[in-house]
Amino acid sequence: MRKISESTVRRLSLYLRYLEQSETQGHATISSAELARRGGTTSAQVRKDLSFFGSFGKRGLGYSVPALATRLREILGLKHSHRVVMVGAGRIGGALAQYPGFRQRGFHVSAIYDRDPKKIGSRWNGLVVRDIRHSARSPRTSPSSWCRPTPPRKSSTGWSTPASRRSSTSPRCSSPSRAT
Repeated sequence: MRKISESTVRRLSLYLRYLEQSETQGHATISSAELARRGGTTSAQVRKDLSFFGSFGKRGLGYSVPALATRLREILGLKHSHRVVMVGAGRIGGALAQYPGFRQRGFHVSAIYDRDPKKIGSRWNGLVVRDIRHSARSPRTSPSSWCRPTPPRKSSTGWSTPASRRSSTSPRCSSPSRAT
């Protein structure tokens, strides 16, 4: 199996977002040119990204919006439910824990941990923020992933580039066996 680059996966998630917007607007089809325009890439790149996973669309007709959206959800693993533990009850962690799109995408926060005594015991979306020192003693949470929200990094010349800033603001996730 060919290795899929991180940038391709990132673009697939953007394509899915644009497809979902098109669905809500009642569009039945969309062209690679339109996906490219919205994603800031080329139609050839859109076709190449999709070709990793099979044949989609018809030349001159475009892609079926509902069918491609369904297939991209499968490819991105969004048809499955993922239980996650949020480590860090700061601004980014709070935003993710309370963001309805996180749950809509199948990510269900089962516990939130922090080390700040001021945050421990507070409630977010029905979950109590717990002390990180007690995380190993909490088998009920048994998530499929641990996520640690991280703020953007600042370089000596200012904020990092848009591409690296995007990845640095993403939650860092790992399987429970690799969580630190």
